[in-house]
Amino acid sequence: MKVMEVKLITQNAFVLLLAVTVRAQVNPEMCRYPLGMTGGQIQDEDISASSQWSESTAARFGRHVYGDGAWCPSIVSEPDGLKEYLQVDLRSLHFITLVGTQGRHADGMGNEFAQRYRIKYSRDGSSWVGWHDRKGKQIIEGNKNAYDVVLKDLEPPIIARFVRFMPVTDHSMIVCMRVELYGCEWLDGLMSYSIPDGHQMIYRGLDVFFNDSVYDGASGLGQLTDGTWGLDDFLHSHIYSLWPGYDYVGWNNRSFPRGYVEMIFEFDRVRNFSSMKVHCNNMFSRGVRMFRQVTCYFRSGSEWEADPVTFRPTVDRVRESARFITVPLGDRTASTIKCRFHFSDLWMLFSEVAFQSGSAVYNTSLAPRDDPTHKVDDSNTRILIGCLVAIIAILLAIIVIILWRQVWQKMLEKASRRMLDDELTARLAIQTWAFSFNHSSLSSEGGSTSNSTYERIFPLCADYQEPSRLIRKLPEFSQSTECLGKTSGSDGAPHYAEADIISLQESSDSSTYSITAINMNFFAGTDSSMREFPRQKLTFKEKLGEGQFGEVHLCEAEGMQDFLGEDLSIEGNNECPLLVAVKTLREDANKNARNDFLKEIRIMSRLRDPNIVRLLAVCVDTDPLCMITEYMENGDLNQFLSHTMYFLSPVTSSAFSYTKLIGMAMQIASGMKYLSSLNFVHRDLATRNCLVGKKYTIKIADFGMSRNLYRGDYYRIQGRAVLPIRWMSWESILLGKFTMASDVWAFGVTLWEILTLCKEQPYSQLSDEQVIENTGEFFRDQGKQVYLPKPACCPDRVYNDLMLSCWRRNAKQRPSFQDIHSQLLESLA
Repeated sequence: MKVMEVKLITQNAFVLLLAVTVRAQVNPEMCRYPLGMTGGQIQDEDISASSQWSESTAARFGRHVYGDGAWCPSIVSEPDGLKEYLQVDLRSLHFITLVGTQGRHADGMGNEFAQRYRIKYSRDGSSWVGWHDRKGKQIIEGNKNAYDVVLKDLEPPIIARFVRFMPVTDHSMIVCMRVELYGCEWLDGLMSYSIPDGHQMIYRGLDVFFNDSVYDGASGLGQLTDGTWGLDDFLHSHIYSLWPGYDYVGWNNRSFPRGYVEMIFEFDRVRNFSSMKVHCNNMFSRGVRMFRQVTCYFRSGSEWEADPVTFRPTVDRVRESARFITVPLGDRTASTIKCRFHFSDLWMLFSEVAFQSGSAVYNTSLAPRDDPTHKVDDSNTRILIGCLVAIIAILLAIIVIILWRQVWQKMLEKASRRMLDDELTARLAIQTWAFSFNHSSLSSEGGSTSNSTYERIFPLCADYQEPSRLIRKLPEFSQSTECLGKTSGSDGAPHYAEADIISLQESSDSSTYSITAINMNFFAGTDSSMREFPRQKLTFKEKLGEGQFGEVHLCEAEGMQDFLGEDLSIEGNNECPLLVAVKTLREDANKNARNDFLKEIRIMSRLRDPNIVRLLAVCVDTDPLCMITEYMENGDLNQFLSHTMYFLSPVTSSAFSYTKLIGMAMQIASGMKYLSSLNFVHRDLATRNCLVGKKYTIKIADFGMSRNLYRGDYYRIQGRAVLPIRWMSWESILLGKFTMASDVWAFGVTLWEILTLCKEQPYSQLSDEQVIENTGEFFRDQGKQVYLPKPACCPDRVYNDLMLSCWRRNAKQRPSFQDIHSQLLESLA
């Protein structure tokens, strides 16, 4: 009960804190509130349409969730979807991140719905803009039946008062729609901005474009207001498979003789501005730095004020991380702001600009008339925020007291069992070794129910279908106790703990060793080849990622070649520092994490294979503990294939022949053959976890899982597990079972990635929930399961005999990595 109370108090405090955050600055991941089509906040007079089939299908019925009401146009929708529309007036500007649609089922008697639709939006009701996604696609996939609600994220989000839903059909059919919009009120008041066109950078042969790709062209809002912040490395993006530099708008100093970039921001009315927040890139090793100085001018009428505000941030010359810079504006009053950002290096890159402002007190002769559709009362904002902060402080104090009492109780209870716990820990499988994916146990708590079809929507919220609950819905579940009993808890729910790997790999074959025995052999003694490397010879270059207890850094190791000696030397110039990956353990990590880190070092020190990333040295004499591994100069295979092929000319692309691609796959299969010979299960095999060196050398690693770049590849269950479901076998998702056979499944997906040049995610046409539902079809084995399609350059025999065999339902019928390596070799013959 105490734990549940702590969770409830924490959740309430978090919600209050989020409320303040949303009001202060728009965040697309939190700005997902229903705007009132279902709840009734949007009035009937604010809903209109181009036409209606009858009085019972008028525009106002486009809000209904239950019953047979819906909006239906009077004529059949046309294929271009540009004539008939359902329009919603939100009465004020809103930041819209999500839309939901539903058909008209008329208690099971009707079958009218919109299979696809377009969206148009406007801020003033006269100038309309057609929405399109970040790749230029305008058509949104809608409903497949008349009763299910289909939710679609708007990427990028839109800022609008008026929104039109325009049904599109492939053939003549009657359509009906019910809709809901999700977002929050746009309180920033920014109506438009004007900036110079972004420039193009050529970096190591790559064309990097810094244009404002989502600029709507009508009132001038785009990438600087979409709520998406760029990553530390501007070559990478939050959005999968987009071009390098996509998240940033940037300029080259050489194109501006005066040494600054000028931007003009127009607002809805005269406002009192307290600050401006600018998200800048600071990768100075590539000639990019945050701005040296900004000067802002203000205008309330027709003339610019004479006294501007000038601000000089402290230029960070140590950390290359992107960051927000807060520019104080001194509570200046204006309706238009002009800012000049001065260069401090060759390039300047911005990904977001936001303003903090309140109601201004100004001369009434200059003030516009009150807008009855937009009434914002900011007079009590500071009092409200102060009260919320005080409440949160009190709640946090209560939480600390409760947790402190629980910690002392547990310490007293466990004091007498420490020796037993240490002995037990030595027998468990490693929790964080380099080739196992870190999962938490899945709980079997039930989710709450709601009477509303449209609910407050958050990404990966508690009402998402969990694998452990999905399998309970399968009719065969009750008849499959023999299969589930060995892999589930008492409630039948799979749990993804690291220790499960021991029991799940038991085999009746006497020739298969248990991983427990192998790990115990590895724990015995120390490896004399793992010597202490002088940590002062490590130079930090870039943070590759971070986890719960540590971080992974790209570093230069001075004198590493001489340190390793002739027997262990690796490719590189002895006179130049060697690029290495350094995995560190935080100094505040607990005892178990520390023990696991040392055990991981012992395991890694004994892995010797040309296609496995090797542990080179350690730094364990003082904190923080470090392990130093190889780092391949061409990065991970996913980015290498997708970016390199995107920019190659037809002449140079011949180097990436089918033979080269299969050669890469063979190296991965060879490395996995070595791991499987030791009964090691990787559990996260994918191109993102394979590194590329000189002459297309491929080595298997595990760094990709920690990069923000690939966070979209993992299905996140709040507080429980993080799963790469698009690469996982059906038994791993539904039963929590990880074996060499599940690694073979993942290899099939990895081979598919390679032969498609990593242009898209596996099952890109399916949502995460649909991927999990598809695993249920593999479980039922009724011929309804969906397989990845054959890549264009893949021969039929490789697809049919190799890929599909990796995805067989029966794990025992899947090939071994020895067989896979042989088949790939034969395919080149």
